[in-house]
Amino acid sequence: METKTILIVDDEQITRQGLKKTLERWSQGKYEVLSAADGDEALEVFQKTKVHLLITDVNMPEMTGLALLKAVKEKGNKPVVIIVSGYPNFEYAQEAIRLGVINYLLKPVSKQKLIEAVEQALETEASIERADYIEKVADPKLLNIESSQTSKSPIKEALQYVNNNLSRQISLKDVAGTVHLNPSYFSVLFKEQTRLTFSEYLTRKRLQTAKKLLLTTNLPIEEVAQETGYQTAKYFIKLFKEYEGITPSKYRKMAELEDSAI
Repeated sequence: METKTILIVDDEQITRQGLKKTLERWSQGKYEVLSAADGDEALEVFQKTKVHLLITDVNMPEMTGLALLKAVKEKGNKPVVIIVSGYPNFEYAQEAIRLGVINYLLKPVSKQKLIEAVEQALETEASIERADYIEKVADPKLLNIESSQTSKSPIKEALQYVNNNLSRQISLKDVAGTVHLNPSYFSVLFKEQTRLTFSEYLTRKRLQTAKKLLLTTNLPIEEVAQETGYQTAKYFIKLFKEYEGITPSKYRKMAELEDSAI
C-alpha cells in the first residue's frame, strides 16, 4: 500500500521543525512527513515525490505560499492544502479559497488544531482519490442497472450470480436456471429491466472488473483475461479495445502516467 506524504513548507526553522515533530509523533510511521524551508525547495520535493497533503506558510520570502500553490497546480500536482499564517488577512484567505485550500490556520497553531486539520485534509484527499478511481473504472450504465433493481427480483439475483462467477464460463441458460426462469422469458425480462442484452451486460461487467485489476494489481494481461472469464488473452484484448479504444496495456500505462503526474 502506498505511504502518503505530507510536506510542510515554512521559512521559520523552529515552526517548521515543531510542525514536523508533532505530525511524526501523531502519524507513528503511517505517513512520510517531509519539510522544506522555502518555495523552491518545496518544488524540488514535488519533482521527486507525490505529495498528498501540503501544509505551507503564506508569508515567505522569494515565493509566498499562494505563489507556491499556483506553481504546484500549474505543474499538474493536486495535493490537498492547508495554509498557515502569522496573522489574519482577508485577501489571502479569499485567494486561498479560490485556489482550493481546505483549511486556513493562524499561528501559533496548537497541536490539537493541527492534527484535527490534518486528519480532515487526509479524509478529503482519500475521497478525491476514490472519486478519481471510480471515474476511471465506473460504467454509468452498470451503476444505473445495479442501483435500480429491487432486492428480491429475479434480475437482481441474476446480476449477483454473474458478479460472483465472472471468472467462469457463464451462459444465459445457466443464469436463467439459477433464477428458475425459462431462458427465452429471462432474456426478454433482462432486456426490459436493464435496457441491455444479457450478453452486453456480461461483457460490460467483465471489462469493468478488468479495469479494476489493471489499475490495482500487477497481474499480467493473460491473468486479467482469465480472472474476468476470457479463455484467451487475444480475444480479451480485442474486446477491450473495441469498448475502451485502447489496449489493456496502454490503459494501464496511461493510468500510471496520470498518477505519477498528480
